[in-house]
Amino acid sequence: MIEREDQGEVAVIRLAREPVNVMDVEFLEAIWKEIRELPGGDARAVVITGTGGTFSAGVDLGRFLGGGQHYVHNFLPLLGRVFEAVFTCPLPVVAAVNGDAVTAGCVLACCADRRLMADGDAQIGVLALKVGLPIPRVLLEILKFAVGEATAAKLILGAETHPPRVAARHGLIDEIVAPGKLLDRAVEEAKRMAEEIPADTFNVAKAQLHRDAVERIDRYSRDEDLMAQRLWVEHQVDGWVAGYLESAGETG
Repeated sequence: MIEREDQGEVAVIRLAREPVNVMDVEFLEAIWKEIRELPGGDARAVVITGTGGTFSAGVDLGRFLGGGQHYVHNFLPLLGRVFEAVFTCPLPVVAAVNGDAVTAGCVLACCADRRLMADGDAQIGVLALKVGLPIPRVLLEILKFAVGEATAAKLILGAETHPPRVAARHGLIDEIVAPGKLLDRAVEEAKRMAEEIPADTFNVAKAQLHRDAVERIDRYSRDEDLMAQRLWVEHQVDGWVAGYLESAGETG
């Protein structure tokens, strides 16, 4: 599900759950394992990318619908924990968005310090509300940090996906790259960040920049995530998510 290839001192972590890298408990646990092992290892920077034409199509809604209440209560806390770990990783993190990045896939890219996206027809954005699923506080804070509070509100409430050039205007993407050059450019950028800034200085600065977001996560997650879990379960059983899947044929 996760492939790692070290290019010098840059760890390239590739999401490899066919066909579209949707996230379930096991997939999140595999990401968690890779991220947890990075500090203290040989890598000085990280690139996260996908396979084929997809970065990640988001939550595995089929697994979500079939898993029942117990699955939701396991999945949502794990989703938050994994995303916060990527967001606060002390190493430079670059997302190489090679294709569609939908909702949780979009926010995973937003965990990175720099986001590069392949030029073309791929889409990135947040459809969670259309699916009927409120966004957990961790993901909300990550998106707000990446694009600013006002833009995050527009992206969440608009519930649409966007092509690379529109995404760049929203701040979701820092740089658009020719598809065949995306990974090389991402590795180059990750290496630049690792080489031009002392590791301890980068770590301190990143912690400072993330501090307010992390404090809000700690302050609000408990109550809000209980409410989110309740609504995820409610729309799991009332047919809303199933109806969305039937009409749109998408994940979230």
